[in-house]
Amino acid sequence: MLRAVFHLDEELRSRKNIKNLTPKDSEHISNDIKRAYNLLVYEWLDYMSYLKNNYPYLFSLVMRLNPFDEKATSEVK
Repeated sequence: MLRAVFHLDEELRSRKNIKNLTPKDSEHISNDIKRAYNLLVYEWLDYMSYLKNNYPYLFSLVMRLNPFDEKATSEVK
């Protein structure tokens, strides 16, 4: 996962202007983003499982702040 993220970082930093990518380069960057995102989600889910089993009080807060829920709030309802 870290290699995918670092690779994406290197790819983006090596471009002079990411707003003017060729279609082929844009597709390449898009694939790098998808790869890193998918791996990050997998790690996040694994971490959530770890918190749920070992630190339920931390899990509660993190789930309320769920980055996949646009209506997430830290308030307990």
